[in-house]
Amino acid sequence: MQHEWSTRADAAEEAVLTRHVRRLWALPGTSLAVVAWPPVRRERLFFTWHYWWQAHFLDCIVDAADRNPTPRRRRRITKIGRSHRIRNITGWTNHYYDDMAWLGLALERAQRLQHLDFRSAIGDLESQVFDAWAPESGGGIPWRTRSDFYNTPANGPAAILLARTGRLLRAQGMADWIDDTLRDPATGLILDGIRFAPGKPVPAGILDRAVYSYCQGVTLGMETELAVRLDEPRHRHRVHALVEAVDKHLTEDGVIVGGGGGDGGLFDGILARYLAQVAAQLPGDTEADQRARRLAAQLVVDSADAAWENRLQVEGQPLFGCDWARSARMPGYGNGISTFTGGTVHASDIAERDLSVQLGGWMLMEAAYVAAGTLERRGSRRFRA
Repeated sequence: MQHEWSTRADAAEEAVLTRHVRRLWALPGTSLAVVAWPPVRRERLFFTWHYWWQAHFLDCIVDAADRNPTPRRRRRITKIGRSHRIRNITGWTNHYYDDMAWLGLALERAQRLQHLDFRSAIGDLESQVFDAWAPESGGGIPWRTRSDFYNTPANGPAAILLARTGRLLRAQGMADWIDDTLRDPATGLILDGIRFAPGKPVPAGILDRAVYSYCQGVTLGMETELAVRLDEPRHRHRVHALVEAVDKHLTEDGVIVGGGGGDGGLFDGILARYLAQVAAQLPGDTEADQRARRLAAQLVVDSADAAWENRLQVEGQPLFGCDWARSARMPGYGNGISTFTGGTVHASDIAERDLSVQLGGWMLMEAAYVAAGTLERRGSRRFRA
């Protein structure tokens, strides 16, 4: 079963490389992903490029290289990292702490797993998210510089990065802040964020009660990292509860519900990535630990089965849908293109056009490879209480 998922992940990788990847501004030794297929002129020329999408593109390449290391994949990681730095113009950082955390995670994994030197970049990004900690203002860290909005999509990946770079106390502080502030007691799910108006006391924060799949994903990843590194049972217990909440509220027939296009195209893939991490890395031998690992793995594999079944085959390569439980749609040049407003990328009229959707599908295939391996080792292909 794991070999089959490796083959599917290879196909997803090749599809993204074929349709989306080209040199940045025709510069030798560069490689970035065009944000749509088919692209319009400003997309082909990287006038639009979406920093955090490229970070996940890099992370997917690291997944592929970890699964099956090749010199070509290692060279591609180096090219993408170099191109990201060039296209960002002002350095590795920007004004969004979630963006910087995502890139830091991709580069840290590239360095740790593929022995590539990104120490300077990782140091810059780690310092940015570490120094943004502002408990006196209500957080947590804010979504972006000079913002009064403190959210899970910034604190979650930042905590994972800080845990992996040894800043455990700060990472644990972020985890405890999310659990105290943004966990919905009614569902057990993690809410998007909270806004603290300037000059108002901290308890007067206004919750944004939106529920996004990637908020659950980064929280699972953060708590699993801390469970591995710290002898603090609360982190394992939070993982147990959140996996159950995801299964109850964010799936239909065992398949993660659709995230849409634009930025949302990455949301479900991120959840799948960290469910696979739970399946592979969550420590503990209690019945609750075992159940969390098995259920997390099954959610990933069942979602990947659905996404693969509902893909289109275009010139022999997969095109994934924005909703894994429904048939993918074919984009074209006449479709409305994605737009960037208010710090968010909104979907194209046919969301399958967006790079984010295809990266989400690829991320899911890589996650299924990991999750299937855990099910094979434990002899449990099917599990549902």
